[in-house]
Amino acid sequence: MPFDTKLTRLLPAPLLALATLLMSACTNSSADLPAASSPVVIPANAETLVLGGGCFWCVEAAYELVPGVLAAESGYAGGKRPNPTYEQVCTGVTGHAEVVKLTFDPAKVTRTALLDYFWDIHNPTTLNRQGADTGTQYRSVIYYANDAEKALILASRERANPGWDGKIVTEVSPLPDYFPAEAYHQDYYRNNPGAGYCQAVIRPKIDKLKKNPLVQP
Repeated sequence: MPFDTKLTRLLPAPLLALATLLMSACTNSSADLPAASSPVVIPANAETLVLGGGCFWCVEAAYELVPGVLAAESGYAGGKRPNPTYEQVCTGVTGHAEVVKLTFDPAKVTRTALLDYFWDIHNPTTLNRQGADTGTQYRSVIYYANDAEKALILASRERANPGWDGKIVTEVSPLPDYFPAEAYHQDYYRNNPGAGYCQAVIRPKIDKLKKNPLVQP
């Protein structure tokens, strides 16, 4: 799906024109993310975490800032149809959420730290919406694989809730089947730093998150 489809939902005509100019000027700019290592070596002790906080391009880029996160893969979870396409998910009919599957080294970053960071990268109080992106596919959700992980998630949510005036609506559910998104969604911000949506939505978020202690060298 072309990036401008998202952008046109976000901006009135004057701002859209400005964003288009920014896109043209920044097409070859850095995505302000750590350089991707290729191939990624996944240690035997690596763990995973699946969560969603609006557009998966945003969530993926936010977690790629974190030292110890080995991979952040955009995908779909929580729906009724196996192997859904992006177009199907966007209709809301399949029930899937846009999610990111994190693979991380627990010796370098803890699951608790990744969960606490989650509350800073999106607004967990808006039901089925992040900014101008609306629909059940954009819901705030964290999936747990076992009771121990569920306890960590609930504890993290409880710590964060006062900072959001007690209005967090994030879904906490058992981990369902997960399906990777299409190839063009992967590393979207890194690969398309000058795209309109990246400049208007993701770039400001990344600039803000760089001040978070978790992403500091």
